[in-house]
Amino acid sequence: MVRFWGKEKDTGVSSAVEPESPGAEGIPNADIIQRDIRALKVSAKWDPNLPREAVDAIDQAYQTGDLEKKAVLEHTLLEEDSPYPEVRAAVRNYDEDMPANTPRAWIIGMLWCTIGSGVNMLFSLRNPSIYLTPVVTLLLSYPFGVAWTYVMPTKQFKTFGRTWSLNSGPFNAKEHTIIVIMANASFGGTTAYSTDVLLAQEVFYGQKFGWGYQLLLTITCQMLGLGLAGLTRKWLVEPAAMIWPSNLIITTMFETIHTRKTPDALKSGSWTIGRYKYFLIVLVGIFVWEWFPLWIAPFLSAMTFVCWAAPNNVVVNQLFGGQTGLALIPITFDWTIVTAFLTSPLIFPFHAIANTMIGVFVFTIITSLGVHYTGAFYSEYLPMSTGGNFDNTGARYNVSKILTPEYTLDPQLYREYSPIFLSTTFALAYGLSFATIISVVVHTGLYDGQEIWAKWKAARGEGADVHQRMMMKYKEAPWYWYGASFVTMFALGLVTCLVWDTHLTWWAFIIALLISLFFYLPIGIIQATTNVQIGLNVITEFIIGYMQPGRPLAMMMFKMYGYITAYQGLYFTQDIKLAHYMKVPQRVTFWAQFVATLWSCIVQIAVFNWALGAIDGVCTPEQKDNYTCPNAGVFFTASIIWGVIGPKRIFGSEGVYSSLSWFFLVGLIAPILVYLAARKWPRSNLRYINMPIIFGGTAYIPPATPLTYATWGITGTIFNKFIKGRHRAWWTEYNFVTSAALDSGTIICLLLIFFALQLPNKVTSPQWWGGWGGGFQNNMDWNAGVQKVANGTFGPATWK
Repeated sequence: MVRFWGKEKDTGVSSAVEPESPGAEGIPNADIIQRDIRALKVSAKWDPNLPREAVDAIDQAYQTGDLEKKAVLEHTLLEEDSPYPEVRAAVRNYDEDMPANTPRAWIIGMLWCTIGSGVNMLFSLRNPSIYLTPVVTLLLSYPFGVAWTYVMPTKQFKTFGRTWSLNSGPFNAKEHTIIVIMANASFGGTTAYSTDVLLAQEVFYGQKFGWGYQLLLTITCQMLGLGLAGLTRKWLVEPAAMIWPSNLIITTMFETIHTRKTPDALKSGSWTIGRYKYFLIVLVGIFVWEWFPLWIAPFLSAMTFVCWAAPNNVVVNQLFGGQTGLALIPITFDWTIVTAFLTSPLIFPFHAIANTMIGVFVFTIITSLGVHYTGAFYSEYLPMSTGGNFDNTGARYNVSKILTPEYTLDPQLYREYSPIFLSTTFALAYGLSFATIISVVVHTGLYDGQEIWAKWKAARGEGADVHQRMMMKYKEAPWYWYGASFVTMFALGLVTCLVWDTHLTWWAFIIALLISLFFYLPIGIIQATTNVQIGLNVITEFIIGYMQPGRPLAMMMFKMYGYITAYQGLYFTQDIKLAHYMKVPQRVTFWAQFVATLWSCIVQIAVFNWALGAIDGVCTPEQKDNYTCPNAGVFFTASIIWGVIGPKRIFGSEGVYSSLSWFFLVGLIAPILVYLAARKWPRSNLRYINMPIIFGGTAYIPPATPLTYATWGITGTIFNKFIKGRHRAWWTEYNFVTSAALDSGTIICLLLIFFALQLPNKVTSPQWWGGWGGGFQNNMDWNAGVQKVANGTFGPATWK
């Protein structure tokens, strides 16, 4: 027999998990066994998360005629527990009979839905912004649920033939899951993307279409993806291979909070401290520590001591800087830097971390050095890494100099002013995004095409793992519920585009949705297996810029429907998988997501309109409480660049960055070459190479920095390669708890600093060399130094 968990060197099944051989008389239906082994072989062939021993065992079982051996393997991999170590470490392999669809879950869930949506909407208008996250809801809803148990009466009522009670007994993990799912659906992505569109429209373009337009725009933006999530469950939720790593933190927290067990020392690397106690110790520790890098000594966030030693040396600061440099010596003592943009590295599989770091090294470091110090793209006049746009004097690009009073492009003013210039890493980011979007389709077709087709033909339950088999006892949410949701939102989206003067044509709206539909499965599969989501923001901007040039509002709406439909839909899919892990019935999950999302849209628009009407000077640079609407300015600038200037003037044959279009070809060829090599050497590490992650894993640079990526990669490698490999028992018991505690303590510290110190604006941080505004910031890293200062202008002599 083969063991697929425990220490990697083990080859026998431990007594704790070893199934008894079913014997000739106990063998299940032979056709079912053959079918399941065949399904396992198809899914395991290129599965980067499945242990190599398991892949070998599946191949051997498929080739052998020993039915008993196949039955034992099927039992071990599908019936007993998940074949994936990460899932076994975080998700229980049994279901308990406990209520999920209770008044307590709905009332607490809707309460936090209202609080989170309203608070996030309000503070998204402020600079700096801060957001409540579903992790906060998970932590704070628990005492609410427990208190409910002691306060509310247990009297039962009967309504429409159904018996219910305000108090169904002890607060349980399934109710807790419903609350978190509602929080994720309503404010998991901070605020509705549509509110940025509305701010740009109303504040900068002066277009005010009223509440009806605002509600329809927001509801369709947030809810179109729900239909896609439900209709793709067969591929993105039910298969065991779709592990959705970020869910494992949540399931671990549920297990830690609701089941306070003392671990077996033999199974946890000799540690006997309970998960809950360990969680609290780490949470308190990081909470106390984060006061130093966040408030008392922020120099600890980026230990760029080389830059401190040579503050005016531009090249040194470009190479070693942590703000606008490449951070070649990456050191930080701040968990917010490690997790900024990327979330906790402890939840990413090592192969995803490795592929991302290959991309960082090859493109963000090596390629950027080559581009920047050879003067390509006039980079000697520009910073190494920043997210701004520049003109040909090196100043920030002033879009007002090229616009007519109607906010359209004046070609003459554009020719008299300047083309747009980007920092080196920002320019490469666009090229990499071109390669990413092509490679994700090619990669998915080559590596996952056979399994996608097999799942299309398969009946429900075919090849089901232990979790799917347990979920089959609950009624499935019918596909037509999700289909009806999508059709309804599609119709409302058409109304939104056509009734008001949005400049977005009906056919452009349909094309935007087709983009989301086309890429949904490919990017969903990659996210479910690696925890990396490939964004559609750049490709949607690129397409609409060519398709309907000169229409900034149409560009914003096209991007919203083309990008956010898939983005939000994958949030829904992720939560359906969370419910799947926690054994929450699908029908309850559907209604929790539907109602919470709809209500959050209403709350956000109400707060949006209240803020614009009640806050004096809102969205102006002089606003006394810093409600300056920073996102609106960024969004407005993007709408001008892509919707008014357009991609043709930037990436076209006569544009400064025309050569970046070759990345489309690179994205087509690279996955094919890697695939052919992996087929030739199937037992090599080439099977773990993922070109979409190599190209797209660095998508947040800028505004993310190489310092964040490097420290994220180092931390993830320590935990998910070395500790997991050498101390598997400890990793299984405590890895996800560690991550949850670090995130939770940091979030609590951030919230306390913001609401107690920054928001009242009455307390200043310590003023010294290592404090905010201190000497550690006086260098070319913080000031985005350039090698050459333009003597007049730089760049091409003429442009169109």
